[in-house]
Amino acid sequence: MNVQHATGYNCRFSRNANGAMTREYRTDPYRTDMITSLPLLHQGKVRDCFAVGDTHMLMVASDRLSAFDVVLPDPIPGKGEMLTRISNFWFDLTRDLVPNHSSGIAVSEVITDPQLAALLAPRAVVVKKLQPLPLEAIVRGYIIGSGWKDYQRTGQVCGIALPAGLRQADRLPEILFTPSTKAAVGEHDENVSFEVIAHRIGKRMAEQVRQLSIDLYRAASDHAEARGIIIADTKFEFGVDENGALTLMDEVLTPDSSRFWPMSSYAPGSSPPSYDKQFVRDYLETLDWNKTAPGPRLPQHVIDVTRDKYREVCEKLVS
Repeated sequence: MNVQHATGYNCRFSRNANGAMTREYRTDPYRTDMITSLPLLHQGKVRDCFAVGDTHMLMVASDRLSAFDVVLPDPIPGKGEMLTRISNFWFDLTRDLVPNHSSGIAVSEVITDPQLAALLAPRAVVVKKLQPLPLEAIVRGYIIGSGWKDYQRTGQVCGIALPAGLRQADRLPEILFTPSTKAAVGEHDENVSFEVIAHRIGKRMAEQVRQLSIDLYRAASDHAEARGIIIADTKFEFGVDENGALTLMDEVLTPDSSRFWPMSSYAPGSSPPSYDKQFVRDYLETLDWNKTAPGPRLPQHVIDVTRDKYREVCEKLVS
């Protein structure tokens, strides 16, 4: 069954094994070189940004998958559309907390080829051009991943002292803001102190980023927990507009930028099952790979399971 979406493309639905209607995500191949009418400004690990005049950009979410800051050779079919749908949902939900990069301009207004515009529409947005801040605003509500390793070694997470006796995946006594640098493709982000960020962008701006990041995490956690999902941690990116106003940008609370756990199977003491790319990371950890480019190929079952995890969390959060 097809349903016309507000942005002008058709959404496809089918019934799953339980008879429920589920959304089908397009697997049409996207390549950066398909867009020739707009100048390419930047190619990130997942997103391509093209200039739309001097004040806007076309941002396209590809199906590329990165892990340990390396782009892997195998895409996840439909991933770009799912990331875009989730981000657009959060941008709309949090717009009263902080301005965001959304412009309201349709993809078809900047891509004149109807077939190309239809292919891009589910995975692309026209956004305001901002000056990005040189950091990733990481927020942690639970102790997991690199934070858990840091705690085991030092009793701290990114220099912030924590009580003794925490277990892996425990809820933290308070939400932590642990920023990192923003690395180029193929390089690794570096955790830094709040003081380093304050020196780079100014104390007032750094404090504003910290408070907004924590407020966004709290609001998103409330929404997710009502739908049976724990947001263990996430990262935000911010920029400033032509008036210097802090603005939320890039992607928000997706399986690429966050750890999502099902509440039904959450149990501290081990790494919980997740809806995000932790499944890929766990597979890669079993390989003899030094976490530098080129990345290893993924088996088909890893691709399929990852796609299904992204789809499930997308439907739970957005529907």
